[in-house]
Order: sequence, then C-alpha cells, then structure tokens
Amino acid sequence: MSKNSKQAVKKLQAFVTLSLCLILAGVASIGHTKTLKVCYDHWAPMTIFPSESSPDRGVVIDMLEQIYESEGYTLIYYEVPLARGLNMVEEGLCDMLPEYLFSKKSTVGFAYAKEETFSYTTAFVVRKDDPWVYSGIQSIKGRRIATGPGWDYSSMSMDYQDYLDDPKNAKSVEVIAGYDDVVDRIFRMIKEGRIDLYADNELVLQHVLNQVDLNNELKIVYPGLENKLIEMPIFSKKIPLIKRQEIIKIWNKGRLSMRGKEETLLKKYKIKFEE
Repeated sequence: MSKNSKQAVKKLQAFVTLSLCLILAGVASIGHTKTLKVCYDHWAPMTIFPSESSPDRGVVIDMLEQIYESEGYTLIYYEVPLARGLNMVEEGLCDMLPEYLFSKKSTVGFAYAKEETFSYTTAFVVRKDDPWVYSGIQSIKGRRIATGPGWDYSSMSMDYQDYLDDPKNAKSVEVIAGYDDVVDRIFRMIKEGRIDLYADNELVLQHVLNQVDLNNELKIVYPGLENKLIEMPIFSKKIPLIKRQEIIKIWNKGRLSMRGKEETLLKKYKIKFEE
C-alpha cells in the first residue's frame, strides 16, 4: 500500500471514529434529557392558556418553571379542560397537573405533593349596588348562583356544595361550561342580572374583574366560604415510583424555598392577597 493510501485510510478511520463519538454523545444526551409533561386548565391568573397577544402561563406555571428548570427539566405543556387533564394524568399521558383541590379521598390514579401551591381565601362577586353578604347557607337561598360543571366546593363548605347539588335548587344554580372563558362569562351574566353571585379564589376574582373591566359594575365581597381552598400538584402513578418520588421531592423542596417570596410572582399579574 502506498504512503498516500495509508494516510487516506487513517483519515477515514479518524473520521469514522469521530462520527461514532458524536453519535454516541448525542444518544447519551437524549437519554439524559429530563422532561416533565404538564397538563393544566385555564384558571387565570393562576394557570393561563397563552395567546398570540400574551405568552403568560400564570402564577403557578411561572413557579413550576422556576422550580423544575433549575433542576434541569424541560416542561412540555398540554392545555386542556380540567376533567381531561385529570384523565391524562391518571392514564400517564401527563406526568402532573399543577393545581388540584386537595381531598383525602384522592383518586387512585395520582399522588399529591406534600407542599401546596397556595391556600386561597375565597370571596364572592356581586353587582356593585347589591348589599348582599354571605352569612351561611341561609343567605344564598333565593339567589341565582353560578358554578362550573363538576366544580367541587366541598372542602370550603360542605353546606354550599350540598346546596348546589340538591335537585330542589336546580332552578337557582346556573352551570356554565366552556374552554377558557367561563369566569369571564359569569361576570358578564352577573352584570346583566342573569346571575346574582359567584364564589371563587380571591386572586381569580381580582384578575378577571380587571380583565373584563367591570370594576364600576361589580364588586368582590367578603367573607367568602367557611374554609380556605387548598390546591396541590398531583402526579401520575403511571410514573415509576423512584422517578415519581424524585419529581415530587423537587416540587416540595422548591415550593418551601419560595415561602414568603410569592409577592413578586403575584405582582406580575397585578394581584395580591387581601388578608
């Protein structure tokens, strides 16, 4: 073999070796990529479906990104109604859903984190000229109330939930369904006199009141329901146990480190806790 031929062979071998190294490095990199598939519903300003006019995803998603991206995770989002999101978590199509009502009777298909996202004070929205205030279940009788399909208030007030569920009260309870503008429509219905009141997390009420520009027509009134609304992330039990424990631990540790520092996140959306 000539000298030139030997050099050509060596160059080819070097090229092949380098190519193999690059391929293996790429495979290794892919294998070590950490992703978190997140299902969430529209509950502005806590969780928001982004639009062409605004890329914001809400307070809780901002928090989620800070916690997991600092640990090297890439978040993949699925914007779906709550019922679909819960099913996707149970089926393992999503790893987690960032906020769900805490209940000791949790569904078998998911596990709660230990640390809550927030413990929310609730309040009501009524028309500006309405002197009504909540003073127990007797005070809502004869009022037209708005809620959403499958929404559960039992952890905040079992009496309130029982009232909504009682068939005798069906004519006084308006169930508003939709994709991402349910609360907006409820506010407009209150303004128009088609509904009298609506209960929710005080931050949601503040945000929507500002978004629909109805501060002159509607008002937020306290007290709200008897107990606070506790929301927690849930994680799919389809995730292998060790991995699930790892990502839950990351949330718990990260959320603890943010206690008392939430004001910055809330300011971005022009909201604050009143109490």
